[in-house]
Amino acid sequence: MYEFFEGSVAELTPACAVINCGGVGYFLNISLQTFSEIEHKTSVRLYSHYIVREDAQVLYGFATKLEREHFRLLISVSGVGGGTARMILSTYKSAELANIICDENATLLKNVKGLGMKTAQKIIVELKDKIVGDGRDTLSMLGKDKVGANSQIYDEAIAALTMLGFARNSSDKVIKSMIKDNPDSTVEQIIRMSLKKL
Repeated sequence: MYEFFEGSVAELTPACAVINCGGVGYFLNISLQTFSEIEHKTSVRLYSHYIVREDAQVLYGFATKLEREHFRLLISVSGVGGGTARMILSTYKSAELANIICDENATLLKNVKGLGMKTAQKIIVELKDKIVGDGRDTLSMLGKDKVGANSQIYDEAIAALTMLGFARNSSDKVIKSMIKDNPDSTVEQIIRMSLKKL
């Protein structure tokens, strides 16, 4: 329903942000990951996820589409609610979480407060084929001066190809290859080149 909220930061804590969008303040629950991204900014865009329950309507905000994608994957697992997913994303950055799941490291995942071994194992079983180790490989592959711009291009390209129905694992490999070989290309060019390889 709500794709993102863009405006000035009216209030900010490590757990929530109030974004002033044209005079209306929207309260969004955030992770520590998002907090660290927007802590020193006065104007932001937060990608959102809206949850309606019998007893509440809750908005979650994310600094990147990748973090929101990981949140949505986490809450798709039975027994993992919005609060637990936010706690996981506060404990581990998106790249770390992806690599933990890909490595099937349930012991590390259960270190999240309130998360038991059974739930950690369930998350890994259900998500290991849906999530890729986005950050570690991407950051090491890209030159340091290109990391910021190319990480955003990667996020947008992987989101676009996933929406088009391509598997994340295969899209991940192709996009990384395209960015490595064509570091100055736009996101549209990367997507077009990737489509030819998939």
